[in-house]
Amino acid sequence: MINPERLCQTFEQLAAVASPSFHEGAIARLLTGWFEALGATVEQDDASQATGGDAGNLIIRLPANRHGGAALLLSAHMDTVNPAQGVRPILRDGVFTSAGDTVLGADDKSGIAQIVEVVRCLREGDLAHPPLEIVLSVCEEVGLLGAKHLDCSRLQAREGLVLDTSGVGSVARQAPCANKLRFVVEGIAAHAGLAPEQGLSAIQIAARGLATMPLGRIDADTTANIGLIQGGTATNIVPERVQLLGEARSFNRAALERQTRQMCACLEQAVAQARLVVQGQVRQASLQCEVLPEYPLMDVAEDAPLLRRLLQAADQLGQPLRVGRSGGGSDANIFNARGIVTLNLASGMEKVHTVEEFVRVTDLVQVAELLLAFVCQPAEVGRAD
Repeated sequence: MINPERLCQTFEQLAAVASPSFHEGAIARLLTGWFEALGATVEQDDASQATGGDAGNLIIRLPANRHGGAALLLSAHMDTVNPAQGVRPILRDGVFTSAGDTVLGADDKSGIAQIVEVVRCLREGDLAHPPLEIVLSVCEEVGLLGAKHLDCSRLQAREGLVLDTSGVGSVARQAPCANKLRFVVEGIAAHAGLAPEQGLSAIQIAARGLATMPLGRIDADTTANIGLIQGGTATNIVPERVQLLGEARSFNRAALERQTRQMCACLEQAVAQARLVVQGQVRQASLQCEVLPEYPLMDVAEDAPLLRRLLQAADQLGQPLRVGRSGGGSDANIFNARGIVTLNLASGMEKVHTVEEFVRVTDLVQVAELLLAFVCQPAEVGRAD
């Protein structure tokens, strides 16, 4: 039932609309028109008030058609990373790319296009399906902000799929929890040529802490990174202040907390050892340590009925489907934390967050076929005995 040519046209239209985080208004208006023309009801929530963007999340509802199953959630996000202005999608030899100076936006417009195509197939084929609740979120790329500010009490669905991970033929049932970390080391400024001994270099202190900090792949479940360092004012001034921004992720909550504490402890120790005496007074460096929970753990049970139904749909199509975990967070993390059992289905996108991003037409079609088969399953398929 999937129409490959129409699916490609849909993806191309979506990709051509620039929608970096906080600027999803244009694509939200386009999608609102499409879904309303298909007989769905479309609401835009007030998430923009919290994000400061020009659009809220879209909540789209399609009533059941001759199907006794419970409501089902389908979700993807409307925003992309930069560079996104002036996107020119190009289809060559069955592969969509950008012209090369922007991202393509397959993350996550591949997922949106697949959802749109499935709804079109349901309508034109008068196919039986359960009530569908489609959430197209904003500001996912900047901390899952749209999902975090979504009022999930407005949703009836207790199960669903997010289409927002790379590759094809895989579904993630697990994703890590994560913390964002912000450290500010305060030293003492001094003239670097005239009186360097009267200064405490915040950059040097931070470097000592970083030298002892476990980073990278900590273990099979845990990673950590310091990704941004900002400090100093001039080459002839002992730097008084430096800021470090980083993160820690883990598939184990206790391991995440241990790693976070250890990262803080390394800088605390370096700061505690940084002191000097100026005119008989002891001067001491200081540290601000801020830990912000980024997203909660996602851990859907291996025997979850939702996963069984998805695997059955893949079997019916003869599509192999690997069940695994994703190294990054997505809106699925938020939905699971809110009591909606949600899997993250690969949508075909590749090399995301780069100007080399691409998606194959065959992969777009394959995922759309699986999504349609899944949505149209009889209500009893996958239920526990």
